[in-house]
Amino acid sequence: MAILLSLSPHPPNLPHKPITLPTPKPTIPTTNTSSKRLFLLKTASLCIISLTPPYPIAHSSAEPSQPPKPALSGIANTKSWFQFYGSGFAIRVPPQFEDITEPEDYNAGLSLYGDKAKPKTFAARFSSPDGSEVLSVVIRPSNQLKITFLEAKDVTDLGSLKEAAKIFVPGGSTLYSARTIKIKEEEGFRTYYFYEFGRDEQHVALMAAVNSGKAIIAGATAPRSKWEDDGVTLRSAAISLTVL
Repeated sequence: MAILLSLSPHPPNLPHKPITLPTPKPTIPTTNTSSKRLFLLKTASLCIISLTPPYPIAHSSAEPSQPPKPALSGIANTKSWFQFYGSGFAIRVPPQFEDITEPEDYNAGLSLYGDKAKPKTFAARFSSPDGSEVLSVVIRPSNQLKITFLEAKDVTDLGSLKEAAKIFVPGGSTLYSARTIKIKEEEGFRTYYFYEFGRDEQHVALMAAVNSGKAIIAGATAPRSKWEDDGVTLRSAAISLTVL
């Protein structure tokens, strides 16, 4: 399987200044359809931030976090890792990571309606033994992320790499890297968007793709203090996302 990595906007081996995304002004959703879609768009990217550990991790506030190195500075070979197969996707899981997906989280992203029904949160969720590093996959209908009457077939249908950052990267985050990755398939190339960013004390690597009207988003996150040692592993896990 051939992988093409675009050189835009920055070559992966050249340092560049982080970009801080503006924090959107809070809005209160109303009962009309337009407001509901706006609310879903803003909360979709925040769902990946919920990839953070389910319990707090102790750290010293006396030592400020060091600025991370440029993203995509290293990718590990993941062929020997366990490959998890979900609904329409596959992803490699770092060694010693544990499956923490709740039973009701399987088949995430299916459209359910009714007073007692709600969408599932995670299609897959794994963590390091101490719970500080988490790899998760979420699935959402693409028309919840961007208003359209057409079924999205590729992530480019949600906009350019820069435009889609407003969907996948929460406001207020510091964006370290954004890349377009093309993977060769039988019928051509599939496009993936990759973003690496920091928010609060978390560092996140995110990979997103679209297939048959569904957005499949993989995110790997860890405290900034751990990214120096484990960033290559977590970045590689996120990039291993494959649409089936």
